[in-house]
Amino acid sequence: MTRALTVIYNDTCPICAREVAGYKRMTADDPDIGYRGLSEGELSDFGLTKRDAARRFHVLEDGTLYDGVPAFTRVWRRIPRLRWLARVIETPGVRQVADILYDYAAAPALFALHRRRERLGKAVHRG
Repeated sequence: MTRALTVIYNDTCPICAREVAGYKRMTADDPDIGYRGLSEGELSDFGLTKRDAARRFHVLEDGTLYDGVPAFTRVWRRIPRLRWLARVIETPGVRQVADILYDYAAAPALFALHRRRERLGKAVHRG
């Protein structure tokens, strides 16, 4: 049984947007996967604020919201070329390391860059 899945991501982040563009290409033929960027409007129907969406990668699957590494693995399981990656990351031990790397390094760094882009954008508009 195929499950409905919506990827919720920071499309204003060049790194995030590039990664998700790859997922979009690889899932173009899957009508059960949708994508929602934070710049596309309100996210409250997903139980998220724009700040939440900018902080972490999210996936809504069958009414359950996942974030971080579990969200990535849900997407990777749907992409034949990346299923192996989901299996590796879900291995005990590897999963904990991946969580730590995402939670304490990747996600905070990407969010800091997002906040910097926002500050610079506001300064340009004021200037």
